[in-house]
Amino acid sequence: MRRITTYPKLSRLLSLSVASILVLLPFHALFTTWIGSNTGHLDLLRIWKEILTVALIPPVILLVWQSNRVRQWLLTSWIVRLMAFYVLLSLAMGAWAVTHQQVNGVALIYALLINLRFFIFFVICAIIASSDNFLKSHWPKILLVPAAAVILFGLMQQFLLPYDFLRHFGYGAHTIPAYQTVDANLDYRRIQSTLRGANPLGAYLILILPALAVVLSKRRLLRIGGLITGAVTLFYSYSRSAWVGTGLAFGVLAVWLPKNSLWRRRKVVVMAIIGIVIVVAGLYALRYNQTTQDTLLHTSNNSTSSLSSNEARVAAMRAGASDVLHQPLGNGPGTAGPASFRNDHPARIAENYYLQIGQEIGILGMVIFVSINFLVARSLWLRRNEALCKILLASLIGLTFVNLLSHAWTDDTIAYLWWGLTGMACAPAILESRHKQHG
Repeated sequence: MRRITTYPKLSRLLSLSVASILVLLPFHALFTTWIGSNTGHLDLLRIWKEILTVALIPPVILLVWQSNRVRQWLLTSWIVRLMAFYVLLSLAMGAWAVTHQQVNGVALIYALLINLRFFIFFVICAIIASSDNFLKSHWPKILLVPAAAVILFGLMQQFLLPYDFLRHFGYGAHTIPAYQTVDANLDYRRIQSTLRGANPLGAYLILILPALAVVLSKRRLLRIGGLITGAVTLFYSYSRSAWVGTGLAFGVLAVWLPKNSLWRRRKVVVMAIIGIVIVVAGLYALRYNQTTQDTLLHTSNNSTSSLSSNEARVAAMRAGASDVLHQPLGNGPGTAGPASFRNDHPARIAENYYLQIGQEIGILGMVIFVSINFLVARSLWLRRNEALCKILLASLIGLTFVNLLSHAWTDDTIAYLWWGLTGMACAPAILESRHKQHG
């Protein structure tokens, strides 16, 4: 792939900057908590990537200015148009919420950061990747080398280190819990590795495990080793939504088996059906088994938690759905989701990212967000012969399921990684169009 830019050195510098952000993201929670707990500037340290993203905007604008084709893509792409409209809607609702005292300034700023940053990063990565081939050529290493360290540390947490080892790095009641459990049961401690928690680790692995399967397809031993260690890490996160999400992602990957292997496809389908039947039957048969209650159903009578995670999630979703039905226009960014903990009003956690959008910017915002996801999925599908697009589309299916049960897109690591890589995957559309124009 040849470079098409009059600023090759600038493009390469921007590519290296984006690569650095992506490589550091899986360790973001660990090093910001460690440094922040010692310096007292935790919130400032946590937005290091947002600061770097903003710093990238002026030179990226320069790349856009020198390229008519990139400008045309920005103006004609419905993905970009809807993202821009989503940003404007969020800003307008934010201004309304502040003037009507629905949200304070701190919660609003925090909400705008976590709600809009990955769309902005998507566009930035697409523009940079259209001007330089570094990101497109090196994304496997950028993604999988840090992932190896995350998986290794996760296994060490489970089998070697003390359960509260992370307290030595500033984890605790005022930062990030040093350990998590299933329904307050210490017999089932959930590993979180270097990420913000067990559920974010599970969501992260929905991207990583399919990537291991695809990228290492020609290195059998390395692929098997990576998948086994990754699967063990995923299991001990006890993130049930991530288990299902990973299964969905691999189900999508099965669609791309070689066309001359129809029998293999049928075999995969049959095995999947058999597996589902066995799992359902097994769960029903073991519904009174203590271990099954603890790890899968979260219905243990021995739990010290006053409310099971199942009950809490269902109650939160019902409350969120009720909010959307009674306030279809939303109450403004910062009035729901993680940002609402910083608001003057009681926090509203719907345990569903789509309901959070509805609570904040209304049903229109939900429709726009779902439309963006659909168009991105369609774009990846049209390029499904490329390894990166294949991985992203498969993981999107899994992450969509996870976001129906949590606020996964508010997590720094998975939001930046997935949408940044997707921006790179969409960049060839720009290059291909420019080749046709100059051909």
